[in-house]
Amino acid sequence: MSKKNSHQIEVSVTSNFVTERSDINNNLYYFSYRVTIKNKGSQAAQLISRHWVITAADGETNEVKGLGVIGEQPLIKRNEEYIYSSNTMFEVPSGTMHGTYQMVAEDGTQFEVDIPLFTCNMPRVLH
Repeated sequence: MSKKNSHQIEVSVTSNFVTERSDINNNLYYFSYRVTIKNKGSQAAQLISRHWVITAADGETNEVKGLGVIGEQPLIKRNEEYIYSSNTMFEVPSGTMHGTYQMVAEDGTQFEVDIPLFTCNMPRVLH
């Protein structure tokens, strides 16, 4: 599998703290995140699997690997994008996530696309 993303797939992620699903008194901090995968390349590419590295601010790290995303293995045509939302939970008020998507191009070339590091932070409230 080629490590280099020569197929011009761009990934961006935004995250949000979800107050109503969190239980701060019991150290459960819930975050949603939205991923946009844009295919700026010359051919379609299918997302086959994912590998996430999830690190809490206290240093605890978990890895998640699996087929597709949210139960799908989307084919992203050239000049199109695929957007999905998911979530994670931390036992501390902040953490980071990053990883890779394993993809296959229309011509059969397998390659990886980096998921850039992003943060999950509970907003601070001043009294």
